Amino acid sequence: MNLNQWFDKGMDYETYVASMTVKQDELLHIYKKLAFTKDDLLNFESLRPKNLRCIVLSADWCGDAALCVPIFQRIAEESNITLHFLLRDDNLELMDQYLTNGTSRSIPKFIFINEAGHETMVWGPRSPQWEEEITRERSALPDKSAPNYDAMSKEMYARFKTKRTSDPFVWKDVINDFKRLL
Repeated sequence: MNLNQWFDKGMDYETYVASMTVKQDELLHIYKKLAFTKDDLLNFESLRPKNLRCIVLSADWCGDAALCVPIFQRIAEESNITLHFLLRDDNLELMDQYLTNGTSRSIPKFIFINEAGHETMVWGPRSPQWEEEITRERSALPDKSAPNYDAMSKEMYARFKTKRTSDPFVWKDVINDFKRLL
């Protein structure tokens, strides 16, 4: 599949952030607080000559996007990668080509393409360690019919928000997983 048309249709980072109405503050907080190690920077610098481009399927209501988009944007700035953003629900034809586990429209999805518009790698929606933590927490919830399900679910999602916006180890896991993919 030639992905150049999808890439050309996408927004740049500034336009995407300006369009946000839900999790913009979280995204900008991570963007501003994120720090790379010297090893990270050397790794990202090695990507510069490749002139990579990336289509990002996202949505501003998504907590995982609020975590990963600013990290990948900062990586892109260090690596000379051009990111273009497409809103998931406005681009289901493309989204349905990148379902998580073949069934879920989980986002964000980072689809890296070469100059010919061919996919070179895909990342998302979460790093393995963050996925493990979320799965573990969700499995501890009671059945949805339990009277305390809603309260416990709210508490869990509040913990996720706090952790993804304040824990540099979560951010580092995303960075390391991207580096592993390379």
